Amino acid sequence: MTEALKVAALAVLQGVAEFLPISSSGHLVIGREVMGLSEAGLRLDVFLHVGTLVAVFAFYRKVVMRMVAMREWAYALKIALSAVPVGVVGVFLRGRIEDAFSSPAAVACALLFTGLVLVATKWLGRGAKEMTWLKALSTGVAQAVAILPGVSRSGMTISAARAMGVSPARAAEFSFLMSAPPIAGAAILDIVSSGGADAAVQTPWGLVAFGGVLSAAVGYFSLKVLVRTLDSDRFWLFGPYCIAAALIVFLVV
Repeated sequence: MTEALKVAALAVLQGVAEFLPISSSGHLVIGREVMGLSEAGLRLDVFLHVGTLVAVFAFYRKVVMRMVAMREWAYALKIALSAVPVGVVGVFLRGRIEDAFSSPAAVACALLFTGLVLVATKWLGRGAKEMTWLKALSTGVAQAVAILPGVSRSGMTISAARAMGVSPARAAEFSFLMSAPPIAGAAILDIVSSGGADAAVQTPWGLVAFGGVLSAAVGYFSLKVLVRTLDSDRFWLFGPYCIAAALIVFLVV
């Protein structure tokens, strides 16, 4: 596989799985195992995440602009509050968790858990409530659970918000906006922890830019797909996919 195809494969995986409730970290672990992809360097990993951040800001640009203009400062503070649990877990337990769940078999177990949670949302009502401070913190706890590779961040946060009566549209909006702090934080932690990483193993800047743009474009499309499935009460259908993916990994990898 050429370097360009490798970057494209990782970018598409990142863009699709970051937002659809199927676990981006889990699919990246499985994808690298199945396709024989080695680590492509910190530079590319950071820019793939930056691409998905751009997709979030572009999709919810009106809400973001209102928060920047301080017209929705309370909502912005709730997003900041939701980032506290995953920040604590990420700082103190990230290395141990990634080491413990780096194998495809462990990821498959986590995918199975994700699938069961998503299927359970079939029996949730549509809800009509807004995001309160307590619900924001509780959704943040659900996001912290999703630090485990194979556990979907969007799946856990949207399911948690909907279980607390938050409307599907608001649950999706809050889920993706609250992803910005941890995604940015994880990128910063990667840069700091890498120290003087060997430049020889880094992907060339041209391919890095290509990967970032591709992950942003695919991520924007994935957001549109997910919002439509929530509107049509088909969010739970991602559950059988995760369960099937877990079973395939158990049998093949």
